[in-house]
Amino acid sequence: MSLTLYIGDKNLSSWSLRPWLVLKQSGIPFTEKLIRFGRPETRSEMLAVSPTGLVPCLIDGETTVPDSLAIGEYLADSFPEKGLWPADKAARAEARAISAEMHSGFSNLRAVWPMNFSRRDMRHIRPDAVRADIARIAQLWTGARERFGAGGPFLYGRFSIADAMYAPVVSRFMTYGPVELSRPAAEWRDMMFALPAMREWGEGAAKETAA
Repeated sequence: MSLTLYIGDKNLSSWSLRPWLVLKQSGIPFTEKLIRFGRPETRSEMLAVSPTGLVPCLIDGETTVPDSLAIGEYLADSFPEKGLWPADKAARAEARAISAEMHSGFSNLRAVWPMNFSRRDMRHIRPDAVRADIARIAQLWTGARERFGAGGPFLYGRFSIADAMYAPVVSRFMTYGPVELSRPAAEWRDMMFALPAMREWGEGAAKETAA
């Protein structure tokens, strides 16, 4: 199996961060291909590799998998030994549910606080809809940690796709914060941001913005 992951700008592409982090944190070998946003060739380069014309997109031989959550599921099926979903049935169901909620929800937070990974102290107004998104995210993190997090520092103890799905929110909270969270949620946020893989992504984002 030879995996190639096509991603967008590390400073901006929250969707690219998610499967990239799954691969890095799980120690799954892959080749990274960056397609920069906002250039004359961007659209044609994306269409050449992705049927949606968007990134991220995973290529595994003749198999093409667009979409962050679909890539996560493909990796979970391909590498069952990595335990990319929790082993416990109830935890696994919840992890899938909150991942799907992240995938399809929190549009207000996304619109008002776009990912800008390398920036800090960009304090911004918080309309009621954004406050509601923040409160719901904090509730999810806290609940996961309190119910299922005893086996380790991640949302469900061990690292899972759910952690990767919320990694861009960690970045947003750092960029536009401070954001007040419960102790379990704040501890998870800080742990995630300190991961070597997240630091590596951040170094790439900083190089992009400096170029």
